[in-house]
Amino acid sequence: LLGVLAVLLIPAAAAAADPVRIVSLAPNLTEILYDLGVEDRIAAVTDYCDYPPGAKAKPKIGGFVNPSLETIVSLRPDCVVMTQDGNPRFLERRLKNLGIKTYVFKTTRIRDFPQEVREMGVVLGVGSAADRRAHWIEERIRRIEEKARQRSRVGIQKALFILQPTPLIAAGKGTTIDDVFAILGIHNIAAAGTTRYPKYSLEEIIRLAPDALFFGKEPGIEERARPLVLRLATVDAVRSGKVFFVSETIYRLGPRIASSLEEIAACLDAR
Repeated sequence: LLGVLAVLLIPAAAAAADPVRIVSLAPNLTEILYDLGVEDRIAAVTDYCDYPPGAKAKPKIGGFVNPSLETIVSLRPDCVVMTQDGNPRFLERRLKNLGIKTYVFKTTRIRDFPQEVREMGVVLGVGSAADRRAHWIEERIRRIEEKARQRSRVGIQKALFILQPTPLIAAGKGTTIDDVFAILGIHNIAAAGTTRYPKYSLEEIIRLAPDALFFGKEPGIEERARPLVLRLATVDAVRSGKVFFVSETIYRLGPRIASSLEEIAACLDAR
């Protein structure tokens, strides 16, 4: 009887153990893992996990939308962290069928991010550290939002964040960027679009008349954006010099999102 009980209890004990071989399937999740201090437990990351710098040296399992299941399995992970917003939907089911534990990061909203960090921390066995980091992020966001409410209502009121100049694609409703604008009290022109990433014609942008234009800093973006900006010369955003190129961290819902909020807020206060 004792032998049978021992056999039955082993899986439960194993399941309760903190993961020691973690595979991350998204850049923002890799950043969270490092922020929580479990970088030594990371067995592999995606090709796009480039921050912190140490992540570049980790073994790779392929792309964000097309990770290699074979490579993941070969690494014998005891937990795969993945995101609902981008990773293949079938992958979680395949991993579970193979007996591999998964954690799916579900939120796409900035205000929900700290709580998701807490939940992820519990799964990884670092609940206390996760709670401290989550609280720190919450406080930064609260202070940024409070300051935004106090700033003058003159100047930038409506803005557009352009993800791609040609064809012209903007960040619409339900994106992290839309959340950033909402927290800072700025109307996101693209929020009226029918998709998360609506396309626009030049004429539509002129008609919508944004007070500011934002682009993410990526290789060659200023050169690629220049023809569009020149064609929008009559728009208030361009005439008043409110064309900004900001850090790509705004694309990642991770520990640096508060810094992205502060960076955008500084642009709004620029004279």
